[in-house]
Amino acid sequence: MAEPIIVRAGVIVPADAVAVRAVRASGPGGQNVNKVSSKVELRVAVDRIEGLDDAARGRLRASATLDADGNLLVTSQRTRDQPKNLVDARDKVRALVERCLHVPKRRRKTRPTRGSVERRLTDKKRRTQAKADRGGRGSRGDP
Repeated sequence: MAEPIIVRAGVIVPADAVAVRAVRASGPGGQNVNKVSSKVELRVAVDRIEGLDDAARGRLRASATLDADGNLLVTSQRTRDQPKNLVDARDKVRALVERCLHVPKRRRKTRPTRGSVERRLTDKKRRTQAKADRGGRGSRGDP
């Protein structure tokens, strides 16, 4: 049995919440790619991650790839070595969970400043005048 993934103090992905599967990788590798299963798929039961509140769990579900059962799906085929890919996939899970722990700042609605509104309107008038000056006589059907 594998060991748990420790994200930070108090946030742990238990070992029995992780299912590991090795599959054949795509891409270059010659004849080796057809007979060796070096790609690693990790499926993590999101509900079993310890130390996540409901908001963080929701952010994780929204930002990550989920399989049909609602489990977090992480793959790695970075190297041609299965144990290295397993370590990489576990690091990806750790990074995803770590990122969902960050609470985004709420955006406060702001209004444009008076100066920015005046600059915008002045620029619009200048562009309008420049386009009007371009038109020659008779371009609009004027005599």
